[in-house]
Amino acid sequence: MYRKIVIASDSFKGSLTSLEVAEAAAEGVRSAFPSCSTVCLPIADGGEGMVMAMASSLNAEEVSVTVSGPLGRKVTAVYAMTPDGTAVMEMAQASGLTLLSKEECDPLLTSTFGTGEMILDALKRGCRRFVIGIGGSATNDGGTGMLEALGFGFIGKDGNMLKGLCGGMLEEITGIDVSSVCSDVLESEFIIACDVDTPFCGPEGAAEVFAPQKGADRKAVEKLEAGMESLCRLISETKGVDLSTIPGSGAAGGLGGAFRAFLNARLEKGIDTVLEMNGFDSQISDADLIITGEGKIDGQTLHGKVVSGIAARAGIYGIPVITIAGMADISDSQIKECGLTAVYQIAERPETESDLEYAMRPEVASRNISRTVSKALEELSPSLFRGNL
Repeated sequence: MYRKIVIASDSFKGSLTSLEVAEAAAEGVRSAFPSCSTVCLPIADGGEGMVMAMASSLNAEEVSVTVSGPLGRKVTAVYAMTPDGTAVMEMAQASGLTLLSKEECDPLLTSTFGTGEMILDALKRGCRRFVIGIGGSATNDGGTGMLEALGFGFIGKDGNMLKGLCGGMLEEITGIDVSSVCSDVLESEFIIACDVDTPFCGPEGAAEVFAPQKGADRKAVEKLEAGMESLCRLISETKGVDLSTIPGSGAAGGLGGAFRAFLNARLEKGIDTVLEMNGFDSQISDADLIITGEGKIDGQTLHGKVVSGIAARAGIYGIPVITIAGMADISDSQIKECGLTAVYQIAERPETESDLEYAMRPEVASRNISRTVSKALEELSPSLFRGNL
C-alpha cells in the first residue's frame, strides 16, 4: 500500500490546467488506494500557466492590469503578487502569441512594451523581486519594447529618440540613453524563467530559430537577424555583455538578453525556478511515488521540460516517477534516459480532428487521467517503489 504520492504535472494545454490534471490524477490514486495521502503541486516550466500554478501554491494575490498587447491593442494581463512582495509574471500575458490571430503574427511589428508596463504596475505596488516566465512570445524585438516602457531610451540614426520599438526597428538603433530609467527597476531583483538555451543572435539565435514560428518569412528573418546582430554589438560596446555567447539570451525574441544585460537578471531553467518556489524538494522527501505529466511527451521532454526536471529532482532522493500524457512519442531508451519508471498515454491516439477535439474536452481528459492512474497503480509492482511497499 502506498502511503504518500506527490502529483506534479504541467497543464494539458487546451484542455486542463496543471491543478486540474493533478486533481484528476489524485482521484485515480484514491480509487486504487483510498487511504493513500496525495499532495497536488501545480507546475509550469516558465511559459503559459506559470502565474496560475504559482499563485495557488504560494498564497499569492492575482493582480489584473491593462497593458499594451504585442501590436499595441489594450489587453488584460494577470500576474501574481506574493505577501513578501515578489511578482510572478508571464510575459505571454502581455506580449504572447496567443493574443494575436494567425494573420496578425509578424515579429517585425510586435513589441514587448506591454511586458514593461506590467513590471511598472508591480513596481508601483511595492514589488522589488520579479520571477518572470518568458515562454510563448509573439516578439523578436530584443526586449527593446520592454526596456522602452521602463524608461530606457534608444537613439536612432538621426540622433532622435526612437518610439514604438519593434523587431523591424532594431537596425536603426545607434545609442542607448539611461537618463530616464525608472530608478526602482534598477534596484529590483529579476529571475527569468526560460526553457530554451537560444543565444541572442547567430545561426542558433532567436531570429533564425524561432521567428518563423511567429510569422516571419525568410526575408523577415534576415532583417530581424541583422537587427539582433546590430543590437548585440551595441550592447557589447556599451554594457560589456556579449549576448551572442549567453544561453537563454535569445529566449522570447531576445527578451532574456535584455533582462540580463540591462537589469542584471539571472536566466534560469523555468522548471527549476518553479520547483524551488514550490518547495518541491521538501514536499517529496517522504513520498513513495511521484506522478507527473504533460499534454505531449516526446524527445523535447528530455530538454528542460517539466517531466525531465521533476525526474532529475526525484532521482536525487531515489523516488520513482511515472508520467501520464495525452500523447506519447517517446522510446523505452528515452524513458530510461529521462529517469522515468514508466509513461502512460491516457487514451488511444486520435485518428481524426473530431476524435482529438473529443479527447481534449476537460471532462473527458479528466476521466481518462483518473482511469489511467488508477490502472497504473494497480498494475505496477510495489517492489519498484521506494521502501519496496
